[in-house]
Amino acid sequence: MNFTISKQAFGNALAIVGHAVSSSSPQPYLRGIYIEASGNELVLTGSNADISIQKKVIADDENKLNIVEEGSILMEASYLNEIVKKLDADIISVEIIDGSLTRFAGSEAVFKINGMNTNDYPKIDFSKPMSSISMPASLLLEIIDQTTFAASTKETKPVLTGVNFHLADNVLKCTATDSYRLAKKTLDFKSDADFNITIPSKSLNEVRSTMLADAENIEIAQNDKKAQFWSEDMVLQTRLLDGGYPETDRLIPSEFTQKLTINRNDLIHAIDRTIFIKTDNITVDRLILSADELVLTNKSQEIGESTERLNGKYEGEPIDISFTGPYVMEACKVLHGDTVNVNFTGYMKPIIITCDDDPSVLHLILPVRTYN
Repeated sequence: MNFTISKQAFGNALAIVGHAVSSSSPQPYLRGIYIEASGNELVLTGSNADISIQKKVIADDENKLNIVEEGSILMEASYLNEIVKKLDADIISVEIIDGSLTRFAGSEAVFKINGMNTNDYPKIDFSKPMSSISMPASLLLEIIDQTTFAASTKETKPVLTGVNFHLADNVLKCTATDSYRLAKKTLDFKSDADFNITIPSKSLNEVRSTMLADAENIEIAQNDKKAQFWSEDMVLQTRLLDGGYPETDRLIPSEFTQKLTINRNDLIHAIDRTIFIKTDNITVDRLILSADELVLTNKSQEIGESTERLNGKYEGEPIDISFTGPYVMEACKVLHGDTVNVNFTGYMKPIIITCDDDPSVLHLILPVRTYN
């Protein structure tokens, strides 16, 4: 194998594929990036067994790719990234000179690095499933931003560490929950496809990091084992989470007895001012709402207390309810619009946060029982 390429184009491709590489894996080949040169394109592949990324670099005037001799190498990602960063030229050359010994050259600097046996690299099946949908990259970014933060970070219930994508009857529902809060985005989505899959939130965050900044549209292909995200020159493939996702619709009240309408940023900032006041390392805020006043308080025996009067509109009977402050703050941050609606159905009943300017999104937060 022998090729030359723009340092910037090669470095960018390595950085993208590197998102799927496990630098601490006990299996050496999973610490590596597989590079194959053939025809007029370079194909880079990285995998950690949960996600796999394949990136193509097709020769053009910008990347200056020129394949002199076809072939393939498998090399540790950390070595590749360091070499490309340190080479002293805009165009670099890569050549296998003896077995897996590979020569990287810039203007004056030359590295000769031992690669790994390409036969050790797993044969990853990137075949595209028959069922697929397509959406603007901006919409997928919105879905990821408005749901993944609510997924569980604990492996005790693995299915809750992902976002459930349920498409049926031209309605797409994307749901994440950790059992204490829930984020749901519901969209009208015209499609003949019908599926119910749960994608790991870590995989979705990698899609955001590697694909969505430069793509216009993303195709999502899936079956009962895997999901793939396709753009023009790359594919990210992820395993799905096993197990039935809980029926969350029944948890969401359809009617409310009390409602607070408040400026979104005002509520975020008010909660943020209480974040450092914690009980058992948790920020628990308390809303005392009535027709006469709206008060946000926080009290900790170890640290102290805070009290802040809020400006907003409240409808319904007085209520005194406590909640995990960061949960409400994070939910408000991903909504679009100047005001939010904080809806209640009573003490110790779920709190529902919506936004009139973004009716596709709903957040549910369970209250916290307090005795102060």
